[in-house]
Amino acid sequence: MTNADPGSQAVPYALTIAASDSGGGAGIQADLKTMTRLGVYGGSVVVATTAQNTTGVRSTHLLPTEEVRAQYEAVVDDVAVGAIKTGMLATAAGVRTVRDCLRSFDGPVVVDPVMVATSGDRLLEADAVSAYRDLFAEATLVTPNADETAELVGERPDSVAARDRAADRFFDWGADAVLFKGGHVDDGSGTVTDVLAVDGGDPESFAAERIDTDATHGSGCTLSSAIAAELARGASLSAAVARGIEFVRAGLRTSALVGERGSVNHLAWRPEDE
Repeated sequence: MTNADPGSQAVPYALTIAASDSGGGAGIQADLKTMTRLGVYGGSVVVATTAQNTTGVRSTHLLPTEEVRAQYEAVVDDVAVGAIKTGMLATAAGVRTVRDCLRSFDGPVVVDPVMVATSGDRLLEADAVSAYRDLFAEATLVTPNADETAELVGERPDSVAARDRAADRFFDWGADAVLFKGGHVDDGSGTVTDVLAVDGGDPESFAAERIDTDATHGSGCTLSSAIAAELARGASLSAAVARGIEFVRAGLRTSALVGERGSVNHLAWRPEDE
């Protein structure tokens, strides 16, 4: 570090490449709050702005891809980035631009293939789905929910065999690992099971009691950014996933009473939870 004042502290740094959520529950706002709460200095590359609240997305404004690239280059030219996560990228051009940027990054990358908001609003153009498959070649971890998996591979991961087939597709596209999120898979047991599949390794399951809440706005963004934050701190992939899941569960157990539908509470995590 240069030009450091006495008492300056080296801190882990993570970068989010995603869209702004004006309501604060998801997107870049959720990412930065999560990273800060987990002790990581967060930077951001804004791909788009959304006029959004807990009930839905009213409008989206895309930034030019050259501005997306300029933001990314400004950060990495100056800062030692420990990990990167991607969120809403909106268009095929946006996905391709981010992939081009990440080709020269040698740290962990968490790709959250955001397609549809919790409210049901579509956040990804149809022609961008195939572009995402190319982005997975840069991914340390992909974090799709069941609906996103179905759109990407043509099959919901509702069984062990279906999940294994889906994992193989992600590995074929170049991803190192996939976290199949279980929130959208309800087998009636009252349990949510997230499954981490690693190329060349055995799957690892993370099972917990389903939390009865509708205030899930921002949960996917929060999970992927928490995992990226932990990877920036040097955690193993398994440990980062476990910590990310617990961070989200804390935010769901004590959801934030904001807006009509509420949101994941990024303030719920306490140091004693570590």
